[in-house]
Parts: sequence; structure tokens; C-alpha cells
Amino acid sequence: MKKMDKNIHTYISCDCDYENADIVLFGAPFDGTTSYRPGARFASKAIRAESFGLETYSPYQDKDLTDIKVFDGGDLELPFGNTNAALAQIEKYCEKVIQDGRTPFMIGGEHLVTLSGVSAAIKKFHDISIIHFDAHTDLRDSYLGQQLSHATVIRRCHDIVGDGRIFQFGIRSGEREEFLWGEKHLFTNKFTFDGLDNIIKQLADKPVYLTIDLDVLDPAEMPAVGTPEAGGVSFNQLLNACILCKNLNIVGVDVCELCPVYDNSGASTALAGKLIRELLLML
Repeated sequence: MKKMDKNIHTYISCDCDYENADIVLFGAPFDGTTSYRPGARFASKAIRAESFGLETYSPYQDKDLTDIKVFDGGDLELPFGNTNAALAQIEKYCEKVIQDGRTPFMIGGEHLVTLSGVSAAIKKFHDISIIHFDAHTDLRDSYLGQQLSHATVIRRCHDIVGDGRIFQFGIRSGEREEFLWGEKHLFTNKFTFDGLDNIIKQLADKPVYLTIDLDVLDPAEMPAVGTPEAGGVSFNQLLNACILCKNLNIVGVDVCELCPVYDNSGASTALAGKLIRELLLML
């Protein structure tokens, strides 16, 4: 891998050198298996641009981005038309960051990129668990004949981490078979974040990977996602759930599925950018 150089176009205040950083922010602009509305590959660039409409200070947490050390590595240059090669490249980058003792924070891209983050993390943290905020179960074994899809990503993650290690919240869509399979292999809380505090206590100091599909939000607040699903949570509910996770040993984070082209107002991108600010400070 080439030397980690500072990216010129950074998320607001994330201009620390790689060598001194605690968190490494980067974009994984991949949407090669998107099943409905493409465009998630443009999310990370849009979020960086919109981030300069934010303050670095968070009144929610009484913390400031200027007080933490974040390196923005820019967007990975991923090959088109080759899902396996793209996933391998993302995994290699995450593995480098983790082995260097830093926390990877990935901006998708579609949700399949999470598989690379988890695959990299488990090489160091063998007892890793996953907390998953999403509208969809993502537990199909295959979708349209393909086992690698944003509709199968959590099933593929289960292949890696095994039973009792995945905890889903906000879920409100999926095939009946996905829900039935999930009852036997993982924890799913439908519609809300109820019970998250108990799961956090249960996981204690165990390593945790946090993955957030932005369609967990109601489309009235977040219309610009690949697969909008009515009946979602509010921004404040999601924010409170994320801040609760500050008590976890989080070893990797991703925020996925923003498709900025479906909200010309820019409000969806601004919301995603603000959520990322709060997650960075939570870490």
C-alpha cells in the first residue's frame, strides 16, 4: 500500500496527519450491487463538501472536532464492474488502519462495503460483535442469484462472526424467511432502538463493529437513500442511539447508503454529515 498522504479535500477539521491520528475517515464509493436506486458512490464527496456548513462543536455532546485527531484519507479508487476486487481493496485498507492501531470510519457506498470492514476487523478482534442500524434485515442468502449483495451483507457477516454476535435495530422490512432465519441466529429489534442499552451492557468491553444504513431513518427526514422505507426513526432517535454506543469498545464504523442525487435540497447530505460529526466525537 502506498504511503498515507493527507487528503486536500477533507471532512471539516479532519486534517490530522495519519501518523498522529486516532481515527481514519475514508470513502468507499461502491454501489455495484444496488438493487433499486444507484448513486451511493457519490456520498462521501458530497458529505465532505456539505460538512463545511457545520460547526465543529457539538452541543449534544459538549465536544469539538478540533479536540480529536482524525485523518481523512479521501476516497478509495475502486474498480468498476468487479465486486470481489472492490471488496478486497476496501478490506486491505481497513486492515492496514486497524493493524496500525487506529479506528477505521468508512463512508459508503452501498451496504455491502460493511463486509470488508468486518472481514478486516475480525483478523485482529476474533470475538467481534456487530451492532446494525437499518430498515432492512439484509439476511438473504442470495439476491437475484448473487451471494454478494447489499441485500445479503449481514448474512455474509454472520458467515464470519457466527451466532449471537449480531444485534439489529430499526428493522422494518425483509422477507418472512429472513426474519425466521434471524430468530435462530441473531438479535433483531423491529422498528425502534428499544433494548439497545441492555445490549450495550451485555457487550461491555468486547470489540464491536457499528454499521449504520441511513435508511433506518424515516424517508421524511432522509429521502436520499437507495431503498427508502416508510416508518423509520427520527434523527434525534438515531443520534441518541449512537451516543449510547460511546460506552462500547468500537473498533470500526461505517455509514452507508446515502444517495445525494435524490435530494436536490441537500438536506439529506447535511443530515448525514451531522451524524458523522456526532459519531466521530462519540468515538
